[in-house]
Amino acid sequence: MTDQHILDQLYAVVSERKGVDPETSYTARLFAKGTAKIAQKVGEEGVETVIAALAETPEKVASESADLLYHLTVLWADQGVKPEDVWNILAERQGISGIAEKASRTDK
Repeated sequence: MTDQHILDQLYAVVSERKGVDPETSYTARLFAKGTAKIAQKVGEEGVETVIAALAETPEKVASESADLLYHLTVLWADQGVKPEDVWNILAERQGISGIAEKASRTDK
């Protein structure tokens, strides 16, 4: 598996867990608990990543980042967002100043 495709492959596995028995899969358990729980987990993992960045080692930051990306892929699958949707938005923003990009958004 190449590095650039790992999130796509993770997303595929996560998506396959929708509707699976929650007793046999943590991912299925998250789906069964609903969007609010999934979003809460994304928030928790984001905070843990920040805490690791401020007080831990780079290895801990990488580990927490992996947890965050996993939970984010669960949220994407829950919301019907595909990784390529995100990649396309990132590609559109490439080469544009962050300040200019934020100023161009209509949902300010």
